[in-house]
Amino acid sequence: MQYKSLNKLAPNVSFENAVILGLAPDKGLYFPEEINELPSSFFNNIETLTNVEIAFEAIKQFVGNEIPENDLKQILSETLNFDFPLTKIEENIFSLELYHGPTMAFKDVGARFMARCLAYFNQKNPEQKNTILVATSGDTGGAVASGFLGVNNVEVVILYPSGKVSDIQERQLTTLGQNITALEVDGVFDDCQEMVKKAFLDEDLAHKNLTSANSINVARWLPQMFYFFFAYKELKKHNKPLIVSVPSGNFGNICAGILAKKLGLPIQHFVASTNENDTVPRFMTTGIYTPKASKATLSNAMDVGNPSNFIRIQELYQNDIEAFKNDFSSYHFSDEETVSSLKEIHKHYNYVAEPHGAVGYLGLKKELANKPNHIGIFLETAHPIKFSDIVETTLELKLPIPKQIESVLNKEKKSVKIKSYEDLKNFLT
Repeated sequence: MQYKSLNKLAPNVSFENAVILGLAPDKGLYFPEEINELPSSFFNNIETLTNVEIAFEAIKQFVGNEIPENDLKQILSETLNFDFPLTKIEENIFSLELYHGPTMAFKDVGARFMARCLAYFNQKNPEQKNTILVATSGDTGGAVASGFLGVNNVEVVILYPSGKVSDIQERQLTTLGQNITALEVDGVFDDCQEMVKKAFLDEDLAHKNLTSANSINVARWLPQMFYFFFAYKELKKHNKPLIVSVPSGNFGNICAGILAKKLGLPIQHFVASTNENDTVPRFMTTGIYTPKASKATLSNAMDVGNPSNFIRIQELYQNDIEAFKNDFSSYHFSDEETVSSLKEIHKHYNYVAEPHGAVGYLGLKKELANKPNHIGIFLETAHPIKFSDIVETTLELKLPIPKQIESVLNKEKKSVKIKSYEDLKNFLT
């Protein structure tokens, strides 16, 4: 498999090089040169397959022969060693819980898959050292820190906006030590992301072998499609058209879902549910993509004003907005609506959601309003405990602390404060 730059000014590269480079030299995101539908027999028999077998069939064309079949299956087995349960909320509405991994966030799958791919490639070049540079608006940092902790010849540097991630999220990325360093940025997520992109293109840092573990990296982005296959496997028996609502910030997760649809997965419609950072909902109305500076909200992991992965979604539809609208809607919701949604879900269905899932629920309800014969999923992308200050206050309850979270609560926070790209460059050099 070859990967092209979506800016179209850089040569195609292999899967290995796309993973190691992260971003193309022309600042473009890498994208598969071709996408081949899976055979109908795969979907006809999907309920007989294990999650690892499903994931292998979904990902193998994107890896090609660069990782042998047995090694790739081992990577997937280690990546997917936890559950992805569907919980029925109300008639025809289900929550897909993606928070049962080591850091209790959906990003565990992508981070674990990428870490193991990079470790495999580094076996061939034992002298090579890599620096993973990643920006986080919440859960990415913790997932990457956990996924890469202790990986030989890999240093991880995580940039996060000071005061704009939850306490537990901050602890997950600042307390591990070893090969993990957290940089606390005086700014917002978009500032962190811009610094990361600038560093990749800085020739003075070429010797650091920088790569990204954000969803701009194909090895972080591609495995996120697995969730959608797993959910379809469980809901296939209902024999109803399927709508999936994805809480969306940098749009990597929903982009992976659309890729799954392009592989033949029978999802009829996607909903990108956002908070007040409404760049994509506005685009769906006006046809003009006009990013804005991000705003801080209760659903902080979606506080992204210029989502990187939207260009991949446009590529999947070859910039045909009418075809895109047939498969895709996008709605934005305020913090007040998010709080009301948390209360409604708990009061009527005795289910504890968190702010991102609540936004996803709102988007799904809006899309289902005129589609009574459909079935719908909204994604719960992180455990409610990670937003305990909001959830406990809103629902007037006390959440039990899972063992994955308890392990970081009493550890000492260690971070390096920076204000500018020059600060980042000085730290890296």
